[in-house]
Amino acid sequence: MRYFVTLGDKTIEVELKGQEVFVDGQRMNADLVHVPGTPIRHLLVDGRSYPIVAQNGSERGSWELMLGGRRMSAEVVDERTRTIRAMTARTAGPQGPKPLRAPMPGLVVRIEVAVGDTVKAGQGIVIIEAMKMENELKAAANGIVASILVEPG
Repeated sequence: MRYFVTLGDKTIEVELKGQEVFVDGQRMNADLVHVPGTPIRHLLVDGRSYPIVAQNGSERGSWELMLGGRRMSAEVVDERTRTIRAMTARTAGPQGPKPLRAPMPGLVVRIEVAVGDTVKAGQGIVIIEAMKMENELKAAANGIVASILVEPG
């Protein structure tokens, strides 16, 4: 099975053939192990383990990831879905409100915007503390802050 993983503006081709994993055509010793009862997965690459917090995003195939203290969004589609999208010239997702959700529980440390502010995709919105680390949550798309439903502390 072939998948296309998009992180930011980069797309990576991942092919699974039985127990073999190919990333952009290169065979890798890799495995993804889920820690039962948690959103944590361990990506094992060449004997090294990378803990990842992975939660389903708001749309099918989208994921919110926390890796090495960095938060990122990913989209994973299979070859068939990618082909259908290309054939139908699928445009950007629906317009409208897009709530910002933390990938894990945490304490709001600082809010970097105010209601009415214009934000750009990738701009920092709020800082939360989770697992003794500060994490910056960023805007997923361009927009205007309609409301803020949290406060520091």
